[in-house]
Amino acid sequence: HTPHTPHTPHTPLPAPRSIMLDRLVQAYTPLICWTGLGILVVRFLPSTFPYWLGRGLYWVGVPIEIFALARQTVFDERARLAPTITVASLLLGLSLGWLSLQIWQKLPQQLEDPTPGIKGSLLLSSMLGNTGFVGLAIVPYFVSETDLSWAVLYSVTQNVFGTYGLGVLVSSYYGRQGTGTNRWWMQLKDLFCVPSLWGFAIGSLTRNLPLPQFAESSLHASIWVVIPGAFILMGIRLSQIQGWQSLKLALLPAILKTIVMPAIVGTVISMMGISGDPRLGIVLMSAMPCAFAGLILAEEYNLNGNLVASSIIVSTLIFLGMIPVWLYLY
Repeated sequence: HTPHTPHTPHTPLPAPRSIMLDRLVQAYTPLICWTGLGILVVRFLPSTFPYWLGRGLYWVGVPIEIFALARQTVFDERARLAPTITVASLLLGLSLGWLSLQIWQKLPQQLEDPTPGIKGSLLLSSMLGNTGFVGLAIVPYFVSETDLSWAVLYSVTQNVFGTYGLGVLVSSYYGRQGTGTNRWWMQLKDLFCVPSLWGFAIGSLTRNLPLPQFAESSLHASIWVVIPGAFILMGIRLSQIQGWQSLKLALLPAILKTIVMPAIVGTVISMMGISGDPRLGIVLMSAMPCAFAGLILAEEYNLNGNLVASSIIVSTLIFLGMIPVWLYLY
């Protein structure tokens, strides 16, 4: 943050377009560079590296990031609306995916019904966004620290209610019908084992507990280690995707996730009186590309992994092009 200077004829304030351009450059540069690095170096890395990087980010990196954000972010009263908006957004994505699936099945050129695996994968991709690895790495470039709580609460709520709630239910319904392998206590166990949830809870409860300066500095610095790691992992995973034949079908959930859903969310919360950085943070979070968690669920419940993987590629490309649009509108 730069010191505030009064507006005088000799010290003109930067134009809004200049500010937007600076923010875009700051956001795109690490995303493109680190993701590109992941694509380039994957062939030189051990085959187990992506697995352990992903596990490390899931169990350690992202929870530490959320712990640090929960301690450092100012949670105003209005931010309590964020979980409600998140749940409504997830239900909206699920409804849009289901509606589009019904329409798609009735098209004249549709020669055969999609398999249950395709149906489940399409619904997952339409609903779940990458609010952890990508969202918490991108949104802080555009939203002030005082309003970052909206984005943090959105990410945590989606992990709990979305990925390990609706996501598991949808995957189980379409992937394990009649197998008897799904139990309610297994879902409950998964819910209480979400590391990001524990990071958020501990960070919120210890906000007033001072830590040594070294620990505070390390927490702040850890964010700038997690972000490159997340983007490198995204590049590695994108380079390994082999679902190119599903790219055409992936356009449907990708457009729903990155264009239709955030447009509806932005319109509704504007009508609710939410504006400024809180609105922008919510819109960006709802516009995040399809989540990598969808791949994990697709593999676990025998859905169509190629469709999920292709949706990640297409939605990521669309999201990069839509960021300036959401900045201009909100």
